[in-house]
Amino acid sequence: MYATERHQEIIASIEADGRVSVTELSRRFNVTSETIRRDLDQLESVGHVRRVHGGAVSASRASVAEPTLADRETLNRDGKRRIAAAAIRLVPAGFRGSVLVDSGTTTGAFAARLGEWAPETPGDTLDVITNSVPIAAALYGAPALDLHLLGGRVRGETSAAVGAPTVEQLDRLRPDIAFIGTNGVSADFGLSTPDELEAAVKAAMVRCARRRILLADSGKLGEEALHRFAALGDLDMLITDAEPDARLSKTLESVGVEVVVA
Repeated sequence: MYATERHQEIIASIEADGRVSVTELSRRFNVTSETIRRDLDQLESVGHVRRVHGGAVSASRASVAEPTLADRETLNRDGKRRIAAAAIRLVPAGFRGSVLVDSGTTTGAFAARLGEWAPETPGDTLDVITNSVPIAAALYGAPALDLHLLGGRVRGETSAAVGAPTVEQLDRLRPDIAFIGTNGVSADFGLSTPDELEAAVKAAMVRCARRRILLADSGKLGEEALHRFAALGDLDMLITDAEPDARLSKTLESVGVEVVVA
């Protein structure tokens, strides 16, 4: 087999499985490990893959890769809707208190459900705090919600307020429940996101809330981005749309995180 043919098959395997290993490819193509490493180096040099320990993953899984909010809107919509339906049960009609909603598309799906919230007692309202401009726009005018939009510099990639003013506002709050989004959920690295300023805001949300609920679709499970903003043990609950793998499940259980699969 020519090198170009191997390269095509390696790329196809990564697209199908998300990852390849040097050992597996060496056995599959009946070539040395050194040959496979050279193949992966060449593919990385032209941007097709990203080298990791023992193999390679898709270049789109780089620790600083961050799809725009518009791009993420189209990914796993059904899973995000199921997560939102499970999350809204934590805010029943009789709930009295405050809710903090992080930026993101999964939290955005939850916010859409939150906009339909109605109190058990007519006239009661629910305090909702967010740093997301799209979420604030979607919730603006909902009759039962008392909406608070955090200030700061708005990032183009996420349409979220970030920076020192945003963190300072969060440090003066104590919401009853925070619904947090993430780019990665890892047994080793915890919760992570590509941007440093975004990570600081998320860390402040985790720090200030009485109860921390992570809303993360299955595409985030096992992923790691550049900046860690919380440990798994900082969470109270993870709501997702598929069972985490055995190692992540065991780690979550060991630190007392309830996992809800919607």
